[in-house]
Amino acid sequence: MPAIELTGRAAAPGLALGALYRLAERAGPRRVAGTPEEEAAALTTAIASASAALIAIMAEAEGEGADILEFQVAMLADDELAAPALAAIGAGIDAASAWRAALDEAIAGYRDGGDAYFAARASDLEDIRDRVLAALDDGEAGEPIVPPGAILVGRDVTPSLFLSVDWKAGGAIALSEGSPSSHVAMLARARGVPMVVGLGSLPTSGAAEAIVDGDGGRLILDPDARAKSAFARGAAGAADRAVVEAEAARLPGRLADGSPVRVLINVAEPEELDAIDPAICDGIGLVRTEFLFHSPGGLPDEETQFRAYRRMLEWAGERPVTIRTVDAGGDKPVPGLTIDGESNPFLGTRGVRLSLLRPEIFRIQLRALARAAPHGNLKVMLPMVTVPGEIEAATRLLDAAVAELAAEGISHMRPPLGIMVEVPAVAVVPDLYADAAFFSIGSNDLTQYATAAARDIAAVAPLCDAGHPAVAALVANVVRAGERLGREVSLCGDMGGDPRHLPALVAAGLRAVSVAPRLVGRVKQALAAIGPDGAA
Repeated sequence: MPAIELTGRAAAPGLALGALYRLAERAGPRRVAGTPEEEAAALTTAIASASAALIAIMAEAEGEGADILEFQVAMLADDELAAPALAAIGAGIDAASAWRAALDEAIAGYRDGGDAYFAARASDLEDIRDRVLAALDDGEAGEPIVPPGAILVGRDVTPSLFLSVDWKAGGAIALSEGSPSSHVAMLARARGVPMVVGLGSLPTSGAAEAIVDGDGGRLILDPDARAKSAFARGAAGAADRAVVEAEAARLPGRLADGSPVRVLINVAEPEELDAIDPAICDGIGLVRTEFLFHSPGGLPDEETQFRAYRRMLEWAGERPVTIRTVDAGGDKPVPGLTIDGESNPFLGTRGVRLSLLRPEIFRIQLRALARAAPHGNLKVMLPMVTVPGEIEAATRLLDAAVAELAAEGISHMRPPLGIMVEVPAVAVVPDLYADAAFFSIGSNDLTQYATAAARDIAAVAPLCDAGHPAVAALVANVVRAGERLGREVSLCGDMGGDPRHLPALVAAGLRAVSVAPRLVGRVKQALAAIGPDGAA
């Protein structure tokens, strides 16, 4: 059979060749229905089984993956989710049909509501729907066993299925639908799993193996000798590039003329640092503290936070570590902290807005940070700052926390308090924020808000482009303000880790980026080919 090549959209870079593993669509309910009481009990048991399965996967997940699963567990624990299904069961509908109908209605509402936050959550609801249906049909809510190195092919992949697969042996994903902005695409990029989406109709039988080209957005079914030869050359080239990037990671970040550029790393939780040599970076430019707030035990106490912060500071030694105060809200709900039911959470009570609304929780984090400060070179960063008054309010709370520790005779140090520049209202007039000790540009949200295009809606994904000249202009404006005010300026969003955008950032005057650890070598290598004016 000749090779069949399909073209879709690139979602995660890389090449992979492997045996096909077709993802089966879940069939309709197969079980025999019982009485309404029996059906209600079966649904309750299935929900509990699904929740337990997610918690088991969550124990092995990290960073954003753990966040996604935590959100799904919280949804399953919400009685309002199952209420329509239980009402239908009471009217005589079997549990599986009632659950499917209730969730399908909710999923349609999420997709069609025109709200970025809820549209992004629709895939999470599908994941929950299918997991509970599996538990109702089979008594189990586990995932299929995917062979090592397989190419997953189907309509879509749920986040929990992705996280249940061992990707160490290779493999890739090719989907007829899907989005480059989906949670799974984000996870695939973080794990280095090649992924292609939007391929359209896929053959349901015939092909046994395939090549996924995550850079070109291609799927080649039943590759012939010529295609396999091209794959081998591409894979060898990628392996060679990985060696070069690993060597480049150990060199100082410099432009073509030798002038320095600081390259720091972004960290989601302390465990990530175990496999990273501090010598490859100039410090940690962003620590996302949300990992602490997703513990099954609820919101973290001061001691738990203190130990986590101290561990990261001790890893970095004298290198700076910028820890962001909890950035909950928006697409990052935290049970017991964030506000449910906001009409537009991305523009609602999130980041520092939420911290100032809950000072009793913010105070604990500030105390833990001040206690950790003597163990390294700590900088504290406020997310989602919009007006100077938020810096003033946070400063008062930090000063109060420091005064408390002093009165209690507890070792501490007051860290500098800076801000994340991710709202255009700040990037346009950064001089108004002179009370901030430093600026760190969050290019993901800054791009989203500057282009008025949500990060999680595939239909507008081309508009949410960090390459838009307006984004570079905002970066340059912040850099110039930093020079006038004597404030350090860095950038910690995805833009800094993408070699395509580095010339524009250098031309804007930026000389510090914070990127995913695996991108350090690639970024340093790219910087070495760029002149101080941004010319390659």
